[in-house]
Amino acid sequence: MPFELAPIQSALRAERLSGWLLYDFRGSNVLARRIVDLEHTTPTSRRWVYWIPADGVPQRLVHAIEPGTLDHLPGDKKIYLSWQSFESGIAACLAGATRVAMEYSPRNALPTMSRVDAGTVELVRALGPEVVSSADLIQLFEAVWTPRQWVLHQQAAEVTNAAYELVWEYIAAEVLRQGQTTELAVQSMIMDFFRDHGLTTYHPPIVAANAHSGDPHYEPTPATNHAIVGGDFVLVDLWAKVDDPDGVYSDLTRVGFVGDAVPDRYSSVFKIVANARDAAINLVKERFAAQRPLLGSEVDQAARQVIVAAGYGEKFVHRTGHSIGRETHGNGANMDSLETNEPRRVLPGTCFSIEPGIYLPDFGVRLETNLFIDWQGNVHVTGGELQSSILPIFG
Repeated sequence: MPFELAPIQSALRAERLSGWLLYDFRGSNVLARRIVDLEHTTPTSRRWVYWIPADGVPQRLVHAIEPGTLDHLPGDKKIYLSWQSFESGIAACLAGATRVAMEYSPRNALPTMSRVDAGTVELVRALGPEVVSSADLIQLFEAVWTPRQWVLHQQAAEVTNAAYELVWEYIAAEVLRQGQTTELAVQSMIMDFFRDHGLTTYHPPIVAANAHSGDPHYEPTPATNHAIVGGDFVLVDLWAKVDDPDGVYSDLTRVGFVGDAVPDRYSSVFKIVANARDAAINLVKERFAAQRPLLGSEVDQAARQVIVAAGYGEKFVHRTGHSIGRETHGNGANMDSLETNEPRRVLPGTCFSIEPGIYLPDFGVRLETNLFIDWQGNVHVTGGELQSSILPIFG
């Protein structure tokens, strides 16, 4: 997205920061590259720095071999050649600065934010300023969607939702016709459907039958490919986005049973997971309706408490949800108090998944939907109606 200086400097003042030091080496900091509108260019071979002070003129520090790297940005330019001139250039940028934001996370608490190497952080600290995480800034200027991205998400959600009807019909038809289909065959059919409807994805979907559904990140391969027959439990997790530079993902998970009556052992676990999902969604809706702050960790706790109370706490082995953007796992707040203790607020203009799960030795249930908080604080559940029961594919 085009770089805009004024809103960034306003945010820096609101956070009482001296400035934001954006740094990249050979494409190592994709977040910085997005902020300065370099994401779709070839990474440079030398280090560059862009210093955005809370007030005043930004500073560009670039190597003599690649002097035009940041010429599209406002500010003064200094060209360095030696390592000494690089370090003195950073020192000049930071003169008088006390609190500097960087793509850094204390104790790596938010791994997606840890994009600047420890040595560069050490260099900045040695010059005097306190280094603080830019996580809140990144969420504000990278994870918040544009109105066009919201439209693109809805287009992707329509197709991903429609894929499920095709999936269940395909499984039913193949089992009736020849007694079985396979996980890979269903996966291939979904990928064809996405391509036919202008969607792209970084990885094929998960199609997991029976015990494979008890593995949260199971991936069907020729070696693990399982036949799907009558009486099988099937989990399908699929994600895709419109094939557009601004495309953002829709990421959904649903479950079905290859038969006409779903056994109680599946339905009872499904009900717990659905209740956990609904508890998380209700918390989000309640907080935004009341215009009260909401942390990602609180959303996770709302879902997790339901599963813990039902006696399956140890079987819920991942966070409740993740940020969604141009990557399936985006750079905004995650719904997490397990893998990390997410300290960031859920912001208007952001999207995230709600996907609690229970994973047992012979099957697993995960239910995933997406929530988008619009710029007025309205909560949108996307990707079609929430699954309210396990689909009997022959029902």
